[in-house]
Amino acid sequence: MLKYLLPFFDSLIITVVLAAVAVGLSKKINWQGRNGFRHIHAPEVSRLGGLVMIVAFNVTIFFNRDLFMSPELYGFCFGSLILLIVGFLDDLKELFWKIQFFIQVSVAILVFIMGVRIYYITNPITGGILHLDAGLGIIFSVALVILWIVLVMNALNWSDGIDGLSGGLTFITAVTILILSFRPEVNQPPIAIMCAILTGTTLGFLIFNFNPSMIIAGTAGAMFMGFSLAVMSIFSGAKIATAILVLAVPIIDFLWVIGERLKNKKSIFLPDKNHLHYKLMELGWSQKKIVGSYWLVTLVFAVVALNTRAIGKGIALLVVVLIMAVILITVNKKISDARA
Repeated sequence: MLKYLLPFFDSLIITVVLAAVAVGLSKKINWQGRNGFRHIHAPEVSRLGGLVMIVAFNVTIFFNRDLFMSPELYGFCFGSLILLIVGFLDDLKELFWKIQFFIQVSVAILVFIMGVRIYYITNPITGGILHLDAGLGIIFSVALVILWIVLVMNALNWSDGIDGLSGGLTFITAVTILILSFRPEVNQPPIAIMCAILTGTTLGFLIFNFNPSMIIAGTAGAMFMGFSLAVMSIFSGAKIATAILVLAVPIIDFLWVIGERLKNKKSIFLPDKNHLHYKLMELGWSQKKIVGSYWLVTLVFAVVALNTRAIGKGIALLVVVLIMAVILITVNKKISDARA
């Protein structure tokens, strides 16, 4: 058990120390990142959370003796460093969406080339296995990897609007994959170690990020958290169905916002405040209430995901989609009535 607890505490301590230094340094030099109409944080809040998390995570990974630095793991770590650079630049001055999207797709292709691949998928209706390790299956695999990584990165990035939200969702999902990796039918100690490191990193970050925050993830941190969860769910034997169910709220909200933008004939990449957490704030919910509700719902979904198999997850996901649709429609109606 020590080989899982030690990396957890190592990453936790490193993150806490780096976050404390980042907060102090940001105040000392009065460094301020970009600001916009969607940003609700005070200018003095440090925007170096992404730098802190990515450095802490990679340092712990590289110095862990129980992890073999395979090509897949090298690709994962190198991809996170690319996101650090791009995200940090975006935190300074907003990058054009095409640049960000290109980098996201490029990082997904990079990890695929390095071996992070989906070799099979489980039919959620029949429970059958569809192999993707040869012929056209490989093309389908690379498309799925790109779609999945880009989807989760953006879902977490778009959820990073209030204190503690994206970090808490990442922590719960990482713990879920960690528990899954311990199960006899999975039995993946390396994945458990990586998840332990990610949970330590996000917990250390949350200590400084919970409302009122002293540091925020920024684009770099939010994309890193989404990227990490997406890659680890592939590492852990294509447990994407589990991750989809646990991250159902941010993913459905992400797709709903895109649908609203298309309906209103706006660019899907044009930023706005149509995300669920912003709408709940408009209805008078506090940040702590919103975050607590997200965490509780995600925790329930995690328990369901850990106690159901492929068909059960498919049914649970359909139920979640229907519930989320009702919630979003109700919230939109209340906002419309209030504005009227």
